[in-house]
Parts: sequence; structure tokens; C-alpha cells
Amino acid sequence: MKITLLGTGDAVGTPKLGCSCPTCLDALAGGKSRRLRFSVLVESETGRILIDTSPDLRWQLLKKSISHVNGVIWTHQHYDHYAGFGDFHRIQSGVNVYGLRRTLDYILNYLYFMKPVRHNVDFYVPFELIGLNMMLVDVTHPPLEESAGVIIIDGKSKVVITGDTTIDIPRKSLELMSEPDLLIADAIIPPRGKIAKHMNSREAMELGSQLKAKKIVLTHISHNFPPHDEAIRSWPLGHDGMEFVF
Repeated sequence: MKITLLGTGDAVGTPKLGCSCPTCLDALAGGKSRRLRFSVLVESETGRILIDTSPDLRWQLLKKSISHVNGVIWTHQHYDHYAGFGDFHRIQSGVNVYGLRRTLDYILNYLYFMKPVRHNVDFYVPFELIGLNMMLVDVTHPPLEESAGVIIIDGKSKVVITGDTTIDIPRKSLELMSEPDLLIADAIIPPRGKIAKHMNSREAMELGSQLKAKKIVLTHISHNFPPHDEAIRSWPLGHDGMEFVF
């Protein structure tokens, strides 16, 4: 199994339009502070799937020379996690898409012209894709009534993607998420800040410790962090194109 962070930015990405902070300037200069919106590529010997489809998906797939996927999992119904799916138009038809019922209702109303193959998934019910065991778990991302984290298991290897969430994750989800080899955690801002619907970096690291994660990488990162090369001295920030092989 191979995991690639295609995009590690928050909803506006970095650089932010109209911003001249040090992090945005580093991004404009081509540094690792440059962050496309959130998508994760999961590959096995039998195929590849996407976890969320960023508005920047076209460029993400071009950089990886990818024109075909075996499926898409959507974690929730926010624009920055699904809108790029429209870029499959006239490239690939009949894409298998997976998600919670209300999430798919919302997204496919917007992407009606794509005519994908819909698969409703319930919380805590395992399913298989590209030879990997998958499960959606309940997380907390107000004001949405439902938002999912993703557990991926390949033999003895376990990867957990929190999805967009606060630190207040239901106990049942935490039990299933425990002891991952890799935790990919939402951490939109540095520890002194607070955003009601996301974790900051301190909370994400505390979650990793609570889950006894072997490795933690932070994603969904805003320009409020220092430039990447400075920030990674304090936090395990991911960057676009970062890969993990199990």
C-alpha cells in the first residue's frame, strides 16, 4: 500500500489570494508552503482510489500522470473536498464513488452530469476497495450533521485519516482508530489558535498520542503556520506530494 498526500492545504489553499504573509510569499516562490487543497491518493497492487477530490484535483493528477482511478471516497460535503471531481468529465466515466448517504445526496446533486456509480456506505461497516479493507468512522465537523474519518487496513498495516474534525471524536470511532501505523490528522492552525470545526496542531498531536499512533503527519494546513521549513521544526507537517509506503 502506498499513500500520497496530493494536497495538504485548507479550503483556501496556500498562498491565499491577496495575502503577503511570510508563508504565502514562500509558497509563491515555490517552497513547500505551497499547498493545494486536500486530497489523498491510496494505491495497491490492484488499483488506486482517491480520498476526497480537491478543487485542485486536475493539477494533482497531472503531476502524478494519473488519468484513471478505481474509486473515490468522499468524507463530507464541503466544497474543498469534492469539487474537483468535475475534472473527470470526458476523461473517465462510471467512476465508483463511496460515502455516507446524505453526503452523496448533496455532492451528486452538484455533480449530476458525471453519472458516477454510487455506493452508499454506513458508519462502522467495513467494505473492500482495491484489495484493501476500508471503514468510515464518525467524527465531529460542525455544523455538518455527518462527517467521516477513514480507516484503511492492508494486512498488518493500518492508516487512519481523521477527515475534517474537532478533537471531540466519538468513543467508538476512537477505539477503532487506535494504534495506527500512520495517522493523517486535520490540523488547520498552530496551537494558540482555535477554530470551532477543526483541530489545531496541539489537539492533533494529543489525538495521535491518545491513539498511540506510530507516526503522525498533519494536513489540511492553513497559511497561519510559519513557512514550511521553519514550521517542521515544531510540528510534523505534511507537504504536497509526500509519500508513505507500507
